[in-house]
Amino acid sequence: MNFQHYSLNHRHKGDVVEISLQGNAANVRVMDDINFHRYKSRQRYQYLGGLATKSLTRIQIPNDGNWHVAVDLEGYRGNVRSSVRIL
Repeated sequence: MNFQHYSLNHRHKGDVVEISLQGNAANVRVMDDINFHRYKSRQRYQYLGGLATKSLTRIQIPNDGNWHVAVDLEGYRGNVRSSVRIL
């Protein structure tokens, strides 16, 4: 499975993550540690986000903890570059 990964380390409830995309639309998934491990293991997982069709996506962190962003083209063709920052 090919994906771009960003570790957000410890985040607080209410922090906002901004994901920038260049290229194709892509799946943007924001996950806590447990769900990121499940995502990598191809198990059932939960995430915030989904298909991002515009260049900027903002997602609010729902609770304190270690968080991750995965950007992938699963099911789509093309290329995408991404970057992530905390607002």
